[in-house]
Parts: sequence; C-alpha cells; structure tokens
Amino acid sequence: MNLFPNNEHKVERIIRVIVGAGVLSLFFVGPQTPWALLGIVPLATGALGSCPLYTLFGISTCSVSKHQKTAT
Repeated sequence: MNLFPNNEHKVERIIRVIVGAGVLSLFFVGPQTPWALLGIVPLATGALGSCPLYTLFGISTCSVSKHQKTAT
C-alpha cells in the first residue's frame, strides 16, 4: 500500500495550491485569524498530489495512465 498515492488531477492540484495559499495569506495579511491556518491543508495536498480523504474513500481524479489500462 502506497502511503501517498497520486490521486489528484493536475488542474485540481493547481486549484488547491492557489486556494490554500490564498487562505493562508489571510493569517499574515488579512484579519489574522488562526482559522486561516486551515489553508495549509489544501496547500499541502495540492503540493503532494495526494488527498488522504480520497485515499480513504478510494476516489481518484487522475486520468488513467496507459500502463494501468486493462486489455479488452
């Protein structure tokens, strides 16, 4: 079992990094609330390309690579 399987699409990863960085910036620039630290979660999952909840529920938004397709 892979601890951090790649289960996020490239576009989703980019969106997660942007949203995470935006929310995290509120900790330093905006209202400076500790809740802004939650931006670390989408930032980290986007950077790693692996979402623990996706792994738990068996979800993947990645496209199937050529070597993973089964022969029909």
